[in-house]
Amino acid sequence: MAKLRARALDPARFPVIEHRLDNGLHVLVLSRRNVPSVSYTTFFRVGSRNEEPGRTGMAHFLEHMMFNGAEKYGPKEFDRTLEAVGGTSNAYTSHDLTVYFEDFPAEALDTVIDLESDRMRALAIDPGLFESEREVVKEERRYRVDNDLFGTMEEVLSSLVFRAHPYRWPVIGWMADLDAATREDAYRFFRTYYAPNNAVLAVVGDVDPDEALAKIEAAYRGIPSGPPAPRIHDAEPPAPGERRARVEFPSHTPALLLGYRTLPAAHEDTPAVELLETALGMGDASILMQKLVYEGQLASDVHVGHDLRIDPSVFTVFAELPPEGDLVRVEEAISAELERIADEGLGEAALRRAKVIARAALIGAFATHGGIAHALGEHQVLFGDWKEVFEVVDRYEAVRDEDVRRVAASLFDPANRSVVFVEPEEA
Repeated sequence: MAKLRARALDPARFPVIEHRLDNGLHVLVLSRRNVPSVSYTTFFRVGSRNEEPGRTGMAHFLEHMMFNGAEKYGPKEFDRTLEAVGGTSNAYTSHDLTVYFEDFPAEALDTVIDLESDRMRALAIDPGLFESEREVVKEERRYRVDNDLFGTMEEVLSSLVFRAHPYRWPVIGWMADLDAATREDAYRFFRTYYAPNNAVLAVVGDVDPDEALAKIEAAYRGIPSGPPAPRIHDAEPPAPGERRARVEFPSHTPALLLGYRTLPAAHEDTPAVELLETALGMGDASILMQKLVYEGQLASDVHVGHDLRIDPSVFTVFAELPPEGDLVRVEEAISAELERIADEGLGEAALRRAKVIARAALIGAFATHGGIAHALGEHQVLFGDWKEVFEVVDRYEAVRDEDVRRVAASLFDPANRSVVFVEPEEA
């Protein structure tokens, strides 16, 4: 049987129409008329990276407030109006961006354009809703961080990996800052970062591009541009050496979280880092799952993470242990495997597996309108050009095992390591 050649994403099959309004709004429209539905996704170049000490959590707080009324559609009307035409919505905030997305039948496009342009133009921050939403966000923090093992450890790890960069504080913010936040803070943040010149709009689905662009132009062109976003002051020094912390948490089992400061998304070696993440932790056949869980039976579960960011990110290895597990042995086993890869590389079989899985994940995202919209917008914000998404598969393929070895040797340097561990509290 002839060997099938893996195809890359062909940009000719995705004829994106790109347009900028006079106020700076960057619009990407892709017509795909096989299903009568549309995904409408707005990316704002703002996240916890854009906050300042004493005002952490504002990006995420404002994400919540964007559903609580504007000039035309009052409190709680956004979702009610959208649901009435068969649509759904959601949003998320990260270190670098805040994203709002809707999926709906194609005939509801006019309604969604009206909804989204209304809250970009004139968000209303009602005093009562501001206070009630503050309590919602505080409860979310308790649930996702204060009362969650991984959330607590991840928060501590960020403060070890970064000393000067805004990535050192949590996306959801510190509790004291949430208590101190004011409506004036929220308005100032909104006017600075929720302007059209700080946004990318991706529309994918059953639309006529010319008609969609005309409707977007009419709805958004009256929204004024905002001031240039303040520059991020990144004075992060080189890691001086390994950093460690022990976390007090009411856990019944030990846990370990290792972190290594890594590269910005647009760096040429980022594909090698992503393949390392995949090889080490993606699936039951991944290297660390096999070594720590199935063969060594040192850990009950292992997770490897690496999210793409505008500035240097964090590569993490999280291990949950059995009740009588030995943290020292687990850390030694993880470190030994990372050192082996830094010395020898992954080997061709493991590297090929990682490339196949990484390619499949990207192609899988392109199977839906929403997946395409997210891929286009995220690459525009994180990489500076949405067209970069069509180069990713080729960049994975170009990575050699020697590249992996070189990148691993730099990334997994012990001086670049931060460690957080939890030991069960005594009864």
